Amino acid sequence: MATAVEPGLDFTVPAELSAHAPAEARGLRRDGVRMLVGRRGALSTEHRVFADLPEVLEPGDLLVVNNSATLPAALPGRLPDGTPVTLHLSSARPDALGAHLVELRRPSGAAAEYFPPQLSPARAGLTVSLPDGGSAELTGPYTPRLWYARLALPAPLTGYLAANGRAIRYGYVDRDWPLSAYQTVFASEPGSSEMPSAARPFTAETVARLAARGVLVAPVTLHTGVASPEAHERPYPEWYRVPAATARLAGHVREHGGRVIAVGTTAVRALESATAADGTVRAAEGWTELVVTPDRGVRTVDGLLTGWHEPRASHLDLLAAVAARPLLERCYAEALEGRYLWHEFGDVNLLLP
Repeated sequence: MATAVEPGLDFTVPAELSAHAPAEARGLRRDGVRMLVGRRGALSTEHRVFADLPEVLEPGDLLVVNNSATLPAALPGRLPDGTPVTLHLSSARPDALGAHLVELRRPSGAAAEYFPPQLSPARAGLTVSLPDGGSAELTGPYTPRLWYARLALPAPLTGYLAANGRAIRYGYVDRDWPLSAYQTVFASEPGSSEMPSAARPFTAETVARLAARGVLVAPVTLHTGVASPEAHERPYPEWYRVPAATARLAGHVREHGGRVIAVGTTAVRALESATAADGTVRAAEGWTELVVTPDRGVRTVDGLLTGWHEPRASHLDLLAAVAARPLLERCYAEALEGRYLWHEFGDVNLLLP
């Protein structure tokens, strides 16, 4: 029986549709996950597998991918009274109150659980003890969930995390998987707190077949912060870079009738942050606060490859800006009907003009 998607994309995802493990652990190749293709102009859908991507795209299309690599950003910690906590370290912008944003979560047998703000031990001045003599002092709230923190570590951050951290995971994932399970084939710039997961199904073979088809691939960088699967917060500032070569290529492709297709909402945010009101893409880097909504629209991005998002997630506004509400409602209804899998190890949705 179909699960209806209500107007406004308020829907329910059954727990059994969470991808509990990477595709490889489920007997698939990375590119063996399912892909629902939606076309905005025709208001049509097509059920494929990700390995079909080169045949679905057209010669001259440009895929813009995020080359940010995932950090092992979950650290074990203890409160002054000895209570264990898990600290999720975000890549978000430093400011005068501290160098990082962090979220405190409650360790459990499966994964770190969400602290509702009224139950969280977070307060200004709280010091969390971290491995190897490190510490994090909370200096003030950024949101009810996220706090500024001043870190004191015995080693540079990337090396410290490699020695003491693990990949952030949530309760729907069945176990701790190695950090390699959270890296995409494009990962080359360490900095993301969580995997830019839309690109996870790509393999070297897929990229080679795209090149043979005449589909172009160009990188941007956007280091993701810590997600809010329980709180549904709006996106907050993240660091990005759009290289000059990628900016020029995006302009060239659009001038010659090709399509610019972002791989992931992170690539959309980076590209649109570097795009002027007239649609010109320029090399840019820094901290972006851009929130893409249907009212703002998109200026460069024609299509989007993305995962399946939770009801009321802020990413749905970005998807609606690219694909429009009627196509989204159809895609999500069919994904639920077809029992597609959600979350970072799940299936994908290709939204085309």
